[in-house]
Amino acid sequence: MSLGKILVLDDDSNLLEVLRMRLESSNFEVVTALRKEDAIKAVREQALDLSIIDLQLAGQNGISVMTEVHQINPEIPVIILTAYGSIESAVEAMKRGAYSYLTKPFEPQELLLQIEEALESRRLNSEIESLKGLLEEKYDFVNIIAKSEKMKEILGQVSVIAKTGSTVYIHGESGTGKELIARAVHLGSERRDKPFVAINCASIPEALLESELFGYEKGAFTGAFQNTKGLFTHAHEGTIFLDEIGDMPFSLQQKILRVLQERQFYPVGGKKPVEVDVRVIVATNKDLKKEVEEGRFREDLFYRIHVIPITLPPLRERKEDIPVLVEHFLKKFSKKMRKEVNGITPAAMQQLMLRDWNGNVRELENTIEFAMAMTRHDTITEDLVSRTGDQPHEKLKSLKEAKAAFEKSYIIQLLEMTGGNVSKASEMAGKYRADFYNLLKKYDIKPETFKKE
Repeated sequence: MSLGKILVLDDDSNLLEVLRMRLESSNFEVVTALRKEDAIKAVREQALDLSIIDLQLAGQNGISVMTEVHQINPEIPVIILTAYGSIESAVEAMKRGAYSYLTKPFEPQELLLQIEEALESRRLNSEIESLKGLLEEKYDFVNIIAKSEKMKEILGQVSVIAKTGSTVYIHGESGTGKELIARAVHLGSERRDKPFVAINCASIPEALLESELFGYEKGAFTGAFQNTKGLFTHAHEGTIFLDEIGDMPFSLQQKILRVLQERQFYPVGGKKPVEVDVRVIVATNKDLKKEVEEGRFREDLFYRIHVIPITLPPLRERKEDIPVLVEHFLKKFSKKMRKEVNGITPAAMQQLMLRDWNGNVRELENTIEFAMAMTRHDTITEDLVSRTGDQPHEKLKSLKEAKAAFEKSYIIQLLEMTGGNVSKASEMAGKYRADFYNLLKKYDIKPETFKKE
């Protein structure tokens, strides 16, 4: 089993071959390059764990090559090889981002020790970043800690569901927090220390989605330079979240069904099945029963994923949560923008409470972010929250109600134009005078109120 893939760049072909043999005998996979161009190409096209670069290259400076490597992938540790008289340059290389340096000639064991320490350092840094992300996710749960009974009930469901290994089906409008609920399920489960991998099935072209999910074998298609793992493999022993599964191409649904049934799949171009242990959580804003009836979604896949359903209510149905969310977003953006904003005026809060929020929590967050960016005071005022999105509006009228409202407005406009003269108003409307009087009676409109003195 390979301990890692290492790039070695040196213009001395003999030394390059010696390094390759020593590293391969120690179970490392080695990519060698005599020229900078070949090394940079390898960094762009391959997943490398470490790079060894000679400081003095023919016509090149090893430090500048290291800089280019880090521009492509800043996570790759670099060990600089230097001659005895170039210690100052090696120290400069470390200031510029090299992990360490070795002076030629060096002992093989010394090189292996440096490599081992560099790879261990990279692994620890990766774990620290993952831990930071996990903590941020946990603290961000204030987004779903709410006052409404509907959300309290859902959080209660999450705490129970998380402990099972069953597939979870989350339905809700865009912006209601489906991914946040999915992460809550993962963090509450026994898989919390394993990967949580999310993918939006609607955002990736159909031609690429299969290879993203299942990976591909080298040579499977143009540009497949190496075997590449898919997201299901990356989620092994953890959780994979398939967001907007209702937008998944019909041709791919059969393969997802196979993974759910057999817990194995074939990478694109692969002939051997890959087995995975993953928990699957899906989400959609579509009515998948209707999609099944209309032939756009497989019925067998629907029943396979519709095991434990969670329905997230839109924000307009849980408006008591708005003040809690606003308080959270104010704190979040105060810290992010380094602004001291203490709160929001009652009039501004009233504006927010009256809105329908078709974009739900995401739209509310955007509104507060805009207001925070624009305010010059320590309080968010009404004018700032009124500038984004739709203004508060009444419930959509029926066609009959809309026609009546227009008719009444039209009659009032005619009477204003004619100064309350019913004969002229009825003539302009193309109505008999008797019919016009019936309309006046219907809408309780008094012509005399429009007469000009």
